[in-house]
Amino acid sequence: MANGKQIQLKGRVFITFNIEAVTGLHIGGTESGIEIGGVDKTVIRDPLTNRPYIPGSSLKGKVRSLLEKYKGLPQNQRIGQGYIHSCDQKDEYSNCDVCQVFGVPGERDFATPTRLVVRDVKMTEASAKALEESGRTDLPYTEVKAEVSIDRVTSKANPRQMERVPAGTVFGPAELVYSLYDGDGCRVHKDIERLRTLVEGLQLLEDDYLGGLGSRGSGKICLKDIKVMLRVGETYAEAPLELGAFGSLQDLVKGLGTLQSQIRQRLG
Repeated sequence: MANGKQIQLKGRVFITFNIEAVTGLHIGGTESGIEIGGVDKTVIRDPLTNRPYIPGSSLKGKVRSLLEKYKGLPQNQRIGQGYIHSCDQKDEYSNCDVCQVFGVPGERDFATPTRLVVRDVKMTEASAKALEESGRTDLPYTEVKAEVSIDRVTSKANPRQMERVPAGTVFGPAELVYSLYDGDGCRVHKDIERLRTLVEGLQLLEDDYLGGLGSRGSGKICLKDIKVMLRVGETYAEAPLELGAFGSLQDLVKGLGTLQSQIRQRLG
């Protein structure tokens, strides 16, 4: 963000929820140190508890990618082996909901603060305990799914093993922190409107998959036990205001307009 801009934080919206794996979930970890005959693709784990978790970067990146495709945005910036959309002109950026919510590189002189923060999501204690006591997992907290790929030229079978978190496992609470700004390049009423973009992204995620191997059945999730809270700038140190609780994402979609009206009212 360029120096000299005057931008004020007007409030923050906190969205928390649990993520249930409807099918086995694979979010890849490091492949270093895999022994011969071991699992080909491992999941990422918390080094302190050895439990699988969902990195905030994976969750945020997937939602952004789905929104870019949904809105037909050009993939114009190379990241690693692929491309993402990233506005490189001020006028374009001003009208791009995705870049406003998810951010652009800070060295661009027209950039404003990224609105969305996504935390890492831990496995719930209840799910961890259930998996520990089940005695039916191949590895701690995970299953091993055997697959066979076929070379279409030679017809040779290539067996491989994929590590997944079993279906039914719950991660949470996930936390999304959405900031509302006003000032140079920012309009708080636009940020409130863009909450719809974030909710659309979550809906796209439920209809798609999280992590890897999604085209082969892994990664279907559902969001539940959703809560929405608000901290207002003038009274930020006080306890957050509870705006609503929703059993499912569809319930949140139905109540979004009312939530936005509540936020506008609280911010004056």
